[in-house]
Amino acid sequence: MFDFFWNLGSFILALGILVTVHEYGHFWVARKAGVKVLRFSIGFGKPLIKWYDKQQTEYVIAAIPLGGYVKMLDERVDEVPPEQRHLSFNAKSVKARIAIVAAGPMANFLFAIFALAVMYMVGVQSLKPVVGEVTQGSRAAAANIEPNQQIIKIGEDDINTWQDATFSLMSRLGEQSVVVTLRDQNYQKHVRTLNLDGWKLDQQDVPPLTSIGIVPFRPKALLEVAMISKGSAAEAAGLQVNDKILAVNGENISSWTELVSLIQQSPNKSLQFSVQRQDSIKELSVTPQSRTNDAGVAQGFLGVSPVVEPWPENYIETRHYGPVDSIVLGIQETWRLITLSFDMIGNLITGQVSVKNLSGPVGIAVGAGTSVSYGLVAFLSFLALISVNLGVFNLLPLPVLDGGHLMYYIIELFRKKPVSEKTQEFGFKVGALLLLFLTCFALFNDVSRL
Repeated sequence: MFDFFWNLGSFILALGILVTVHEYGHFWVARKAGVKVLRFSIGFGKPLIKWYDKQQTEYVIAAIPLGGYVKMLDERVDEVPPEQRHLSFNAKSVKARIAIVAAGPMANFLFAIFALAVMYMVGVQSLKPVVGEVTQGSRAAAANIEPNQQIIKIGEDDINTWQDATFSLMSRLGEQSVVVTLRDQNYQKHVRTLNLDGWKLDQQDVPPLTSIGIVPFRPKALLEVAMISKGSAAEAAGLQVNDKILAVNGENISSWTELVSLIQQSPNKSLQFSVQRQDSIKELSVTPQSRTNDAGVAQGFLGVSPVVEPWPENYIETRHYGPVDSIVLGIQETWRLITLSFDMIGNLITGQVSVKNLSGPVGIAVGAGTSVSYGLVAFLSFLALISVNLGVFNLLPLPVLDGGHLMYYIIELFRKKPVSEKTQEFGFKVGALLLLFLTCFALFNDVSRL
């Protein structure tokens, strides 16, 4: 229950910030263009808080925190007194209207630059992209990529973090191959050609690196209990923190991975654990609980976490940057996120990326909660990513979105006359249906992941 409210609160905070930024972009440019703004609302539905400024603009924080809007004086919507017609949105030039509509997504992109710049100035701690395991029979194995090698380049992209590697790979969907440069523990470079022909992200929740057979390095999990979940099978069986698991059903256990595999294969089955507790050996009868995985298969669940060896010092680095370098990096990273987002939309259309990877508000809420719990840097990174996604999404040429309005105004710019009301109304209906379908599909994906 705590996780639910934590994620909900984090979601409201993140979305509130990003919606405010987006709508303020519209608001600021509208006022600069001489348009009278009637209402600035964060959220929909019943107003919880409202106030007015000197220009009689109403500011509202509403009950449903799933968006916002800026209501401007517009003769197409309300009756406008003759003396105020010059203040109406529709009375402005088409270039002014384009600027007002485009200002929302642009504000999201500028905010992403700001968030990333602050993040770089605070300091970014990252893991070096060292390969932990290579899956047998995978594309990585076929390319002779080996464990303990560090990825330093993919194509022409310099790779410093796992995020760099992931984004670089995702941008190459549809390519035939890519050259990967690695460095081993003796600082010897190795150049490998990774075959990408036919590679697709067509499985739900499978990261790009996993899909090509690369498992990032993680410190070894020891056969020693670090934490026990309340109400779990481990607690019921009498397992304790610091117990060392030696054997199960008389068979010695050599690794935590082996233990996990055995537990998963034994839902609701009694197992005999031999554990070392201080200087004595204890025999415990343990019956793993049953949980259903994404494929609908029952798996055993014990409810323990292991003690993990510390990270090697040279595998973790913290990078700090000055203000100018941070802004430059923020611009570069934001541009990379924008281009990657458009690439992913194209790959969704062509089928290179499965629509099962779409996430909705539940997925955003979980991501927000997780990032907040990790600290300021993680939350700033999350805000930047979602801000870019929000800006890109709003630029899609669906008439109910900013991109749809821009499409109509650009047509008007070239035709020298506006698109007919009938055409616009039809477009809004089609756009609303498409948006509703996408939202429902994303929500379905969210629920299927719970």
